[in-house]
Amino acid sequence: MASAANTNLNAVRETMDVLLEISRLLNTGLDMESLSICVRLCEQGINPEALSAVIKELRKASETLKVSENCTN
Repeated sequence: MASAANTNLNAVRETMDVLLEISRLLNTGLDMESLSICVRLCEQGINPEALSAVIKELRKASETLKVSENCTN
């Protein structure tokens, strides 16, 4: 039983490592934690294209906020 759990855990880690490498090749800017969250959301039925759009909007908003903070300082 423990051997099957270890095998499954190793498969999950290997899959996440491959996904992280693909993510890096595509310059997504996602770290392992963010990528894991995205994968879990997709597994729960979230539309990947909608998730991508939200991430892009959050990045734009973050950049705008950083620029406005730099202008006020």
